[in-house]
Amino acid sequence: MSQSETKGLSMLEGAAVPISALVLRCAIGGVLMGLANLVPGISGGTMLLAAGVYPSFIGAIAEVSTLRLRLRPLITLGVIAATAALAILSLAGAMKTLVIEQRWIMYSLFIGLTFGGVPLVWRLAKPATPALWAGAAAAFAAMCAMQFGLGGAGGGGSDPLLLGFSGLAGASAMILPGVSGGYLLLLLGQYEHILGAIDQVKLGLLGSNGSGMDISLVLGAMSVVIPVGIGVVIGIVGVSNLLRWLLRSQPKATLGVLLGLLFGAVVGLWPFQQPVAPQAGDVIKGRTLTLADLPEVDPEDWHLARFSPTAGQVGTSAALILVGFGATLLVSRIGGNQEEN
Repeated sequence: MSQSETKGLSMLEGAAVPISALVLRCAIGGVLMGLANLVPGISGGTMLLAAGVYPSFIGAIAEVSTLRLRLRPLITLGVIAATAALAILSLAGAMKTLVIEQRWIMYSLFIGLTFGGVPLVWRLAKPATPALWAGAAAAFAAMCAMQFGLGGAGGGGSDPLLLGFSGLAGASAMILPGVSGGYLLLLLGQYEHILGAIDQVKLGLLGSNGSGMDISLVLGAMSVVIPVGIGVVIGIVGVSNLLRWLLRSQPKATLGVLLGLLFGAVVGLWPFQQPVAPQAGDVIKGRTLTLADLPEVDPEDWHLARFSPTAGQVGTSAALILVGFGATLLVSRIGGNQEEN
């Protein structure tokens, strides 16, 4: 077996650790994964890789999905899922607000966080081969076509099929190192929509005005949560098994695709754009707006327009890109040695 094949397989074969250590690693990885999937531009899979639990996670999904129920895989999935869900429920509202109101700042961070995943994937992919470059080029081209074909981020509708596909795409990306589930949701126009529904569930469960649980809020969000949840399950089970097979049979091409997806992910994250208040006659979600409709349009659905940044904004953006890049590398260093155990 070649060195590249050995590297690919090593992603799927975690060393045995005591249950207590496994739980701690999975808890850290789950929190990071949840935060990553609230942020367009950073990959949940990358965070699991950095936390040292990615091989255990992929292997656990593959085993459970084929009904091979053992204690360690069940603990791995349970702890990661619980802590990721806790992070998502706790921070969905805050992340949505930041993306809408401070878009150029957040996008600058997202670009840095995305590029921070490149060394992680390259470490597994090198030395380069024609298959690696071909996979990277194809994935990069697909991301560019997707970006320009869908007209960029923001303003998606609430069609159940699109929501289900968004859940599938987001979950698939969630377990691929270097691919951002949050970014794909942003690209599909469902990012703020889905985060808004998650925040609505949280408010319903905790009480929106300190008046106790509000079931009507929870039920109102189910038209979004249910199709997205179905897509998430299909995506996680399908892609984990497919990834395991591809890394075993075509490691270079598969890792090349991951690299291409990483670079392609920043195409739609140009930071210097901002939401523009709608005008009568604008078309949002397939509806031509009238003057009476304007106050009802949620800011998350406003169209985006590019603006000319000041020198200070350019400098701040560059600094934030470096901060995001460094943050991903730091997490990688913290957990990197665990992958070698």
